[in-house]
Amino acid sequence: MTEIQKDNKNIANVPHLRFPGFTDEWELTSVDENCLLKGRIGYRGYTTGDLVEEGKGAFVLGGKHIKNQTIDLSEPTFLSWDKYYESPEIMVKVGDIIFSQRGTLGDCAIIEKEIGFATINPSMVLLKDITCNPKFLYYILIGENIQNEVQKNKALGAIPMLSQKQIKNFPFLIPKNPNEQQKISSFLSLIDEKIQTQIKIIEELKLLKNTLSKKIFSRQLTFKDDNGNDFPEWQHKKLGELATITTGSSNREDSILDGEYTFFDRSQDVRTSKRYLFNKEAVIVPGEGQKFTPKYFMGKFDLHQRTYAIFDFIELSGKYLYYHIDIDEKYLQSQAVGSTVKSLRLPMFQSMPIKFPPLEEQMKIANFLSSIDTKIDIETELLEKLEEQKKYLLQNLFI
Repeated sequence: MTEIQKDNKNIANVPHLRFPGFTDEWELTSVDENCLLKGRIGYRGYTTGDLVEEGKGAFVLGGKHIKNQTIDLSEPTFLSWDKYYESPEIMVKVGDIIFSQRGTLGDCAIIEKEIGFATINPSMVLLKDITCNPKFLYYILIGENIQNEVQKNKALGAIPMLSQKQIKNFPFLIPKNPNEQQKISSFLSLIDEKIQTQIKIIEELKLLKNTLSKKIFSRQLTFKDDNGNDFPEWQHKKLGELATITTGSSNREDSILDGEYTFFDRSQDVRTSKRYLFNKEAVIVPGEGQKFTPKYFMGKFDLHQRTYAIFDFIELSGKYLYYHIDIDEKYLQSQAVGSTVKSLRLPMFQSMPIKFPPLEEQMKIANFLSSIDTKIDIETELLEKLEEQKKYLLQNLFI
């Protein structure tokens, strides 16, 4: 296990946690003293006409290609070779860092492996020819101090932005000894590897659940009863025949942060309320927004006036209905009305077609998919612990 010394609080310019063998104070420096910072020159900009198909140009990296602080090329964009070679100063190489100066400010990623010919779009800057340990500088950039500088210096407007000069002048403290930089970056890299592995486990479990759900509801994957016999053919009914469907009467202003009861509206964040409107097993569906992701709940809850609760099920498992709606969200999308903000109406829910197997089979389906959800929850808790560990180390291994 790696040994780290604690409690250096009384020594100036020394981190709270430190590896043994290092005693020198850290030095004040800035971004531009440790690298060259380059962006796309205005007159060398490009239009959508310069974007090309794969094989006809170079990767062009932007904010959408930073996912979990790593490079994600699952949705690549390509820029013509002419435009790529026009700006050699922003050709991306292994060891460079890309940093967002427009839009989602402060997002960054280090190029850790060869990705082929690549450049940056106008929303990014490139940190290259890095003289300190590149991974150490990366961790400095995602750390609390630099991210605070980002928020302090950003220019507000339709698109938040930072100037290259501001980024160059961002101050930070750095150990004189390159071996200490290496120790810190290597240790944090191990945490990052665990985080990325955990993210992959969760993504694969979600994909598994989605694949199996589709097979179950398309009857490609079936269940047997407790005697090993096939269940009868599924019926088809309308949701209004199987449950009560209603909206709440509360507003967003009625929600609080420390209430006793869960408050549901169209947002994904968890809010609370000091009162409850229902004490039910229910499936909750937002009545407006861009996505209509259902939630399953059992107990007392408050409900927004434009959010739907489905309850008082008749020969219908609430958990089964939750998975049915979750896998069939395209139906709700197709029934939504409105151009700017999509919304759902009560008759759409009442007439929603439901695949209706016997209750025993519904329970088997719900329990099967719930077991995968439980596994996802366990792995997500492990991920959150790793992310908290990384956050603690970023706060205490740096000044």
